[in-house]
Amino acid sequence: MVQAWYMDDAPSDPRQPHRPDPDRPVGLEQLRRLGVLYWKLDADKYENDPELEKIRRERNYSWMDIITICKDKLPNYEEKIKMFYEEHLHLDDEIRYILDGSGYFDVRDKEDKWIRIFMEKGDMITLPAGIYHRFTVDEKNYAKAMRLFVGEPVWTAYNRPADHFEARGQYMKFLAQTA
Repeated sequence: MVQAWYMDDAPSDPRQPHRPDPDRPVGLEQLRRLGVLYWKLDADKYENDPELEKIRRERNYSWMDIITICKDKLPNYEEKIKMFYEEHLHLDDEIRYILDGSGYFDVRDKEDKWIRIFMEKGDMITLPAGIYHRFTVDEKNYAKAMRLFVGEPVWTAYNRPADHFEARGQYMKFLAQTA
């Protein structure tokens, strides 16, 4: 099952867990109230997984590709890792399914605090349009992920501040309704 927690404020390497002492865990229900959805799937059968196909059909995730995030496979690796870790939002949902390796998605809660979500093989997550977030691999420096989209992919990330976008306004309304 996925692990999530409130992050510490240490300025150390973002690839470290950044778990505070004492630990401040975050459950799936709290993530759901932020609009973050989670599934645990069998990544070894992603090519022919009826459960994945059902999710894709129900949520209209029609487009997909696979990205390998490691020094040997991703051009401009260091630059991309820094870009992924810049706090940003998208105008569409971000859907990622970890097929191998591991990393962290960080999302902001209602009080603007960071929640770290540890993702490893078999974890699939949907971050809603308009949520501020970022991603980094962990200390293993390797993750292979399926990227899914509703319709054609849109890769544009809008670094914070990006509160003027309609997607951000809609997300803030969603948060207010779940309070």
